[in-house]
Amino acid sequence: MKPEDFGTVESMGNMGEAMDWEDEIEKESEFVLLEPGEYEFKVAGFERQRFDGSEKMAPCPVAKLTLEINAARGTASIFDRLFLNSKAEWKLSAFFGSIGQKKHGEKLRMNWQQVIGAKGHAKIKQREYNGKTYNEVDSYIYAEDVVPQAKAWKAGGF
Repeated sequence: MKPEDFGTVESMGNMGEAMDWEDEIEKESEFVLLEPGEYEFKVAGFERQRFDGSEKMAPCPVAKLTLEINAARGTASIFDRLFLNSKAEWKLSAFFGSIGQKKHGEKLRMNWQQVIGAKGHAKIKQREYNGKTYNEVDSYIYAEDVVPQAKAWKAGGF
């Protein structure tokens, strides 16, 4: 069998394509590890999933988000899961607040149709798992709490 017998990226979705034993390679890891801090993100992906429950949380829907952050070293993709459960309502509020759909103290009917492409701010930290370090959302920052850099300079914030 030849690599072309397996199909291409376009025909197989995001599965990649087979390579031959003598093919040339050049691509390196596209993973970008961010320094901990506050970053602007763009919601690049959203999937509906289901959580089967645990000893600590009842079964519920889950929103799996893909956030993209443009940094000096490249674009970082971060995955975050939002549990649609009353125990995690605070995080849902913070996420929707970060993309400007919710304000402090106000109720909001979640509108998932307007999530893709939305921009917001989040505090990013690093997490170690199985000997590897990953980017992780530490917290979302309400849009009304984000201080534009120009204002921060004038106010003596930086």
